[in-house]
Formats: sequence, C-alpha cells, structure tokens
Amino acid sequence: MKTLNTLLGAVAALSLFAVSANAQTYPERSITMVVPFSAGGPTDTVARLVAESMSKDLGQQIIVENVGGAGGTLGAGRVAQADPDGYTVLLHHIGMATSATLYRKLAYDTLNAFEYVGLVTEVPMTIVARKNLEPTDLKGLVDYVKANKDTVTVANAGIGAASHLCGMMFMSAIETPLTTVPYKGTGPAMTDLLGGQVDIMCDQTTNTTKQIQGGTIKAYAVTSPERLKVFPDLQTTAEGGLSNLQVGIWHGVYTPKGTPAEVNERLSKALQVALKDPNVVARFGELGTEPSSDADATPAALKTKLEGEIARWKPVIEAAGQYAD
Repeated sequence: MKTLNTLLGAVAALSLFAVSANAQTYPERSITMVVPFSAGGPTDTVARLVAESMSKDLGQQIIVENVGGAGGTLGAGRVAQADPDGYTVLLHHIGMATSATLYRKLAYDTLNAFEYVGLVTEVPMTIVARKNLEPTDLKGLVDYVKANKDTVTVANAGIGAASHLCGMMFMSAIETPLTTVPYKGTGPAMTDLLGGQVDIMCDQTTNTTKQIQGGTIKAYAVTSPERLKVFPDLQTTAEGGLSNLQVGIWHGVYTPKGTPAEVNERLSKALQVALKDPNVVARFGELGTEPSSDADATPAALKTKLEGEIARWKPVIEAAGQYAD
C-alpha cells in the first residue's frame, strides 16, 4: 500500500512538473482567439486590433476565429469545452454577463466554466436614428418616441447583442415599450437604419462613428458619463435628461476552466502590452473608446466585473421578460 501511495505521489508530482514546464515555455504555437460574433462587427474590430499586438509580445500568432450565433453563447460554449492549455481564448463583450440570464438553459456555467485574463476596453454606446427623423435633440427624441410608441421601431443586431441590451436600457429609462426589430448581425441592422427602414438604434461607437461623422445617420447622445473626444459636441444621456441611462459595452479575454494560472498571467501581461501599443491606442481613439488600464487588464479585475454585471443585468432582463430560449 505504501508503495502504491508513493507511486501515485510521484505521478502527481510529475504531472504538476509537466504543467509548470509547459506554462514556462508557453506559447509554442499559434493561439486561436474566438470572437462569438460576425466578422466586421464592433467586437471583431476590437479583437483583431488586440490580437495583432498581443501576437508580437507572445512571439506567436493569434488567429481570430468568428463563431457567431445565439447571442455569443455558441462561441463562448466552444471555448468552455476547449482544452485548458492556453491555445484557445475567448474575447467577449458584456453579453458574457447578460447571457447568464437571457439564456435559461446555457450549456455552460458562466461563472465557473472559464478562467480570466483581463478587461480590454469599455466602449460607449450612441443613441442614433435614421437621418431624416424629426427630433433634433435627445429630449425631443424621447417626446417623439412616447407620442409615437406604436409605430417607432428600434433595430438591434440580435438577442444578446450590445445593441439589443442598450435598446432594452433605453426603453426602461423612458418607461416606454417599443417595437424591436432584431437582425442577424450589426451590418444588416445598420444597413436598414441607413436606408430608413427602421427608426432608432443604440449601438457601440465602434460601429457608429463613421456614419455619424459622415452624416448618414443622426446622433442624439452618448451613454458615457462624459462627452467623447471624437464627438465633443454630442451630449451625454445625462445632459439630455436620461441620467439613468449610462451603459458601456466592456470587453474581456477568457480561457477555459483549468488553464494554468501561469498561462493566464502570461496572456494578461501580453494584453497589457497590447493596450499600450500606440497603434491600438490611436485606433481605439478613432472608434470612440480607450484601452483598459493595467489594473483592469488583469484576471482579478475581469472576474469582479463579470460577477457585478451579472447581478446588475439580471433584474433588468427579468423585468423586460425578454429571454432568448
């Protein structure tokens, strides 16, 4: 019996040594970064900028793979089931938190199926409309919407998308239910807004900045506490009378549960380097956002953020009664 115990102890020690050795030499090959939304969308844009810069620090290429569908849960589920070796990572937005309530039959346990790498950025949202909508400011828009609540339409990129979540917040803030029009992605939703087929959308600056600057859609407000450098003349929701509508679409990087802490720390360090890359800082600025700080681009900060956001959104979603399953 003593011999067996000694043998088992030796095996365990060797296993720990192997894990530690692998972590020290990580990464030895390319890494797949799963983005649970379509290519070309706002989260994909953030991911590709960060992945390119992280690749330089890690010495191995990070390949972005888009696994869209079911409000981001298909891509997240794939990562949850991947080998916990650091070669499959997930870059997800606020939908990581909201899906825990939106989907009552998730294939994974959000808080217990992943390890944490760090926060990437928090993208402000913009309340925008077709360019020929009558109101000229946010207060006028709210009055117009309430007076025409049976005909006004609100576009979004699908259940669980950032635009869907912000749309729910907008309706909650003005205490007026509106007709929502879900699309299969940000692109089609924006196309119909540009064409005037729908009236309003609330979406990330990473998706609306060019259209606002080009005058092809009308902007009413940003959902951040302060005005944005890229839109100094665009009022905040608080300035427009909706102080209860402040929401940012934060993004974070995760790995499968069981990924060695050393690997997560290495990824976190590479993320911190990437978020100080002048190209990333400049491109984020053009998109109306800023990189997360070193303090936020850590496993502990992301875990705290996810836990808090699940608790924050749960009552909002339950009150709206809009579930994805």
